[in-house]
Amino acid sequence: MSENTPIDTDAPLTNFNNCHVGIVRRLKALDELPALLEPAARARQIAEQSLEFFREAIFEHHLEEERELFPAVIASAQTGDELQRVKAMAQRLTDEHRAIEKLWKSLEKGLKQVAKGHGTELDISDLHRLVTEYQAHAHFEETEFLPLSEKILGRNSNHMAALGLSLHMRHAKPVNAYI
Repeated sequence: MSENTPIDTDAPLTNFNNCHVGIVRRLKALDELPALLEPAARARQIAEQSLEFFREAIFEHHLEEERELFPAVIASAQTGDELQRVKAMAQRLTDEHRAIEKLWKSLEKGLKQVAKGHGTELDISDLHRLVTEYQAHAHFEETEFLPLSEKILGRNSNHMAALGLSLHMRHAKPVNAYI
């Protein structure tokens, strides 16, 4: 019973009964806590993993495409319509990379807070926009650009092998060997 609750001196047992109403209500709310902790922990985990993944995988993926794949396909494309098409597609994909990265950077601060379990000030519309734009970007790349790239680079096995070697060298770990 709180200090502000008037005491019924004519029916003292009612006072005890009324106390239990508030206690039971508070306990019911407390009983909801375990169900709420699991989603909160999952939110922190997703935010933390996304922060790592975006920096280590997605930014690197964009860089690799722009430094290795796009130039290789452009260099191997036939002069004329094919070359212009490939250049336009590579420019579109590069522009999408920058837009996605900019959108990511606007979300990064909020995601860091969520990962630490501090606050939920995250721009949900930007988050949904990031997911939607990246899915559209990946779809275009996988259904349009990569099949065309395979056709162009596949005309000359040396071009495909050169791209493969270039990618291998970017991912190879340096070896400290003494002779």
